[in-house]
Amino acid sequence: MGAQQVRQGFVDLYGAEPEGVWSAPGRVNLIGEHTDYNDGFVMPFALPHVATAAVSRRDDGVLRLHSADVEGRVAELRLDALAPQTDRNWTAYPAGVVWALREAGHAVTGADIHLASTVPTGAGLSSSAALEVVIALALDDLFELGLKRWQLARLCQRAENVYVGAPTGIMDQTASACCERGHALFLDTRDLSQKQIPLDLAAEGMRLLVVDTQVKHAHSDGEYGKRRAGCEKGAALLGVDALRDIPYDGLDAALARLGDDDEVIRLVRHVVTEDQRVEHAVALLESGETRAIGPVLTAGHASLRDDFRISCPELDLVVDTALAGGALGARMTGGGFGGSAIVLAEASDVETLTKSIESAFATAGFTTPRVFEAVPSAGALRVS
Repeated sequence: MGAQQVRQGFVDLYGAEPEGVWSAPGRVNLIGEHTDYNDGFVMPFALPHVATAAVSRRDDGVLRLHSADVEGRVAELRLDALAPQTDRNWTAYPAGVVWALREAGHAVTGADIHLASTVPTGAGLSSSAALEVVIALALDDLFELGLKRWQLARLCQRAENVYVGAPTGIMDQTASACCERGHALFLDTRDLSQKQIPLDLAAEGMRLLVVDTQVKHAHSDGEYGKRRAGCEKGAALLGVDALRDIPYDGLDAALARLGDDDEVIRLVRHVVTEDQRVEHAVALLESGETRAIGPVLTAGHASLRDDFRISCPELDLVVDTALAGGALGARMTGGGFGGSAIVLAEASDVETLTKSIESAFATAGFTTPRVFEAVPSAGALRVS
């Protein structure tokens, strides 16, 4: 749904033109999984799939919300009644952003909002972050809050962590808010320093495919939280603030100090090696060795599958089939337990690989996957 359709939807709902229309993208993570809440490194880029919001201010303490993607009437909420983890519907995400802004002392007095999104939900492509960031950007503009993009991302993360109750890191919201067209974002999640890394795969004869397995995942489910708690336990046992502080060349010594706690050993090993994979991928991209990141992606999948244990049969099938068909590299992306995988391939191999993956899913009796090209796109912006 385009911006003009969202604008017209607002008019049909509320009987007046919105004060503006904004968009914020989903993201795909090239490399750096489950490192963000360990103060580590990540490298996502924005997708052309976006959440779009038409918004106007109110001054009566009322928040009205409607989504073109969800059946139902306009939801009407009172700002003074917003409270964490009291809403289990989609409205928790935009309402959580309003709550977080007000908790931080920003004078948001109400809003009428109409939304639509082309970001696939439950696919590990940050549909929730896109929803949060588009609301934060719109309210920042309308109420002239003067917040920087990294501050908007922090507030959106707080909305998801505290209001929604999902223990996600800062990557998704920062990617949606800060990515640039034609680039991947090298982000240090400890100090939020950023570096835009040029990524023009098409110019080099390559493509990056996203394969949405159609297996839905939810970050607020318990397994994600267990992994995060295990990482925090590992950091505490090793006497560091976060696993980011364990150097790659000191990994073996650190693991030896963990004794026979196999689960924590696996989690620590993944995070430390994944941080190293991000830095390696950045170095390769900056030196023009783009094809050489393929094995780095594949190694990341093996670590997520075997050490972090968050893959699933559908994700493994995508990776195995793609590699057998000549892909340069492949791995699951996102929080895990479903969602999507990415496949780095020569442009000439895309059609064959896509058919091979679809055929493998049919043979296995899995739901037909959705396959599309991931093109590094712009971050959040005001559309009109």
